[in-house]
Amino acid sequence: MTDPIADLLTRIRNAIMRGKTEVSVPVSNIKVDIVRVLKEIGLIKSFDIVDNNIIIVLKYTKGVNKISGIIRVSKPSLRVYSSYRRIPKVLNGLGYYIVSTPQGILSDREAIKNKLGGELICKVW
Repeated sequence: MTDPIADLLTRIRNAIMRGKTEVSVPVSNIKVDIVRVLKEIGLIKSFDIVDNNIIIVLKYTKGVNKISGIIRVSKPSLRVYSSYRRIPKVLNGLGYYIVSTPQGILSDREAIKNKLGGELICKVW
C-alpha cells in the first residue's frame, strides 16, 4: 500500500456511503493519531484497537452521519504545507483540517491556537 492515509479516508467514506456504524482499518501510528483527532473534534463516536485493527464507530445524528465529506489534501506525490496564519478555513469554518505539526497531529483550530504550522493531511466536514 503506497498511501495508508488515503486508504483510511476511503474506508471511512465507503462505510458512510453504505450506512455502516463501524469500520475496521489496519493499525498504524499516524492512523491512530488521525482517528484520535476525529474523536476529539466529535465526528466519530469512538475507536478501539483490536488485533492489529482500528475499529472506528461512526457517529450518526437522526440517521445522518456527522462526516459529510473527507478528502486527502497532502499526498505522497504532492505535499501541502501551511503556516498557522495561512491555514484555510473549510466551508467558512464549518469543517476542519487535520494538520501534522512538530507537536503531533492536530486539528486546524488547535494548530492555530498553539501557533503551529505543518502539513495539511486532510479536510473533513
